[in-house]
Amino acid sequence: MPTNFILGTAGHIDHGKTSLIRALTGIDTDRLPEEKRRGITIDLGFANLALGKYQLGIVDVPGHERFVRNMLAGATGMDLALLVIAADDSIKQQTREHLDILRMLDLKAGLIALTKCDLVEADWLDLVEQEIRLFVRGTVLEDAPIVRTSVMTGQGLDELRRGLEAIAERAEQVALAAEGAPFRMAIDRTFTVAGHGTVVTGSISSGV
Repeated sequence: MPTNFILGTAGHIDHGKTSLIRALTGIDTDRLPEEKRRGITIDLGFANLALGKYQLGIVDVPGHERFVRNMLAGATGMDLALLVIAADDSIKQQTREHLDILRMLDLKAGLIALTKCDLVEADWLDLVEQEIRLFVRGTVLEDAPIVRTSVMTGQGLDELRRGLEAIAERAEQVALAAEGAPFRMAIDRTFTVAGHGTVVTGSISSGV
């Protein structure tokens, strides 16, 4: 049975995607000196998280508008999505752009993390959640749980882990149902190897 899945982050710059992944995994996905200096994610970062029988390979994508191309590269092959929205900033430009990208993917399930909840009042959180529900209507995240979190206080991190395990279980069920479907593979790249010919790589979405 499939128990390894790719989880991709999505969301606006400075909404706490990288900090949240660090809090969950202990891994800092910002590796480049420029990322450290500027305090923003520029290139794709990677981490892993074990949840029961599931292993999640995490792709942390940039949120800045200048690096949408890098986000697109990281989105290919995602099974699950973690949409990150800061409670003190709500829905912004790259939140919308990233959700548009997620709409185009063959995602199995997703989760929404409301970050920086320690910075706002409870009444404001309720309003932001209502806005998010309208925002994700008609997408794969329409019925996704919204988990209130704070990496400063640790709020919601255990609930988020449980939520991620639950969507991994859902992804497993979807993957099992797809095993009898026709073979489908999205081609990522092609190249030529001397003496062997053309090599094609990609991500299999159904069939075996």
